[in-house]
Amino acid sequence: MSYQEKRSLVNLVSVVLITAVYSAYMIQRYPEASPYSPEVFRFWGAFFLILIPVSIVARIVIYILFAIINAIATREEEPPITDERDRLIELKSAQMSLYVFTAGFVLAMVSLVADMPPSAMFIILICAGVVSEMVSDISQFYYYRRGF
Repeated sequence: MSYQEKRSLVNLVSVVLITAVYSAYMIQRYPEASPYSPEVFRFWGAFFLILIPVSIVARIVIYILFAIINAIATREEEPPITDERDRLIELKSAQMSLYVFTAGFVLAMVSLVADMPPSAMFIILICAGVVSEMVSDISQFYYYRRGF
């Protein structure tokens, strides 16, 4: 398995784990108020604003650990040069990820039109973000495996 394939799998697992652990921690703090109260909106705003730096820091730590463990286990380092194929794979996976997130965003807006509580919109946005990142990582793995 190539370094890029391993990196894609590590990114995929880290996206799922970070979001699941953070969501499990934060859902305990969900306010027991009306779905349209300011406390609920404040909760979701804090949820997103805290998720971003937590995710960034956790991914940096996971990526450093991956690089160290991979270097020890395989005695090879990260390829220093990316070629046109790597860039093309990144662009294709980013395009697919954008399509998925856009569909999730539209679905989140439909939930508001369908008179669902605002929490449904926020949950759909979070799920759309996670699924779009997963699609990006899976498509990168697929393209590297297929030999795009």
